[in-house]
Amino acid sequence: MGLVHEFKEGKDDLSDQDEMFRGRTSVFADQVIVGNASLRLKNVQLTDAGTYKCYIITSKGKGNANLEYKTGAFSIPEMNVDYNASSERLWCEAPRWFPQPTVVWASQVDQGVNFSEVSNTSFELNSENVTMKVVSVLYNVTINNTYSCMIENDIAKATGDIKVTDSEVKRQSRLQLLNSKAPLCVVSFFAISWVLLPLSPYLMLK
Repeated sequence: MGLVHEFKEGKDDLSDQDEMFRGRTSVFADQVIVGNASLRLKNVQLTDAGTYKCYIITSKGKGNANLEYKTGAFSIPEMNVDYNASSERLWCEAPRWFPQPTVVWASQVDQGVNFSEVSNTSFELNSENVTMKVVSVLYNVTINNTYSCMIENDIAKATGDIKVTDSEVKRQSRLQLLNSKAPLCVVSFFAISWVLLPLSPYLMLK
């Protein structure tokens, strides 16, 4: 994407900085002299994902390092039942995911059954044209059976359970972060979360 940040002769030189990073980057100027070339990136966006390269040149030598930075979005699914159809249907809806996840249905009673032929899943881009809304519908369900909707990408796995009986509907949701060995920075907005996964530390100037 171009130049992220340049620190030269004791001060910032941002004349060639890529527009998408404008006003969002800084280095610890007082610490560069002792070897801390870390970059601070504010207002991190999903589109910041990618491979960053840091080049350092001093009077005593030079070097470089690469950093792969992954970003992602995930949300807990909401489970509902539709009684108005000719046969009952279950809805599994999650407002925000990135990258595009897989969706799998499972049943407590019919373990091992592949529900792909009796379900339909759609992915709709949200207004920022990066994350997507996930909607999956399971047809021909039976009462007194617990069904699970599992949404997963390489960032997280979210599961919604629903059981429909003659008298009530029981729901439960859970979330598991994957790649747990990587350091995490998670910010939650209601049921929606964004996660940033730096896969190696510190150096990421260009």
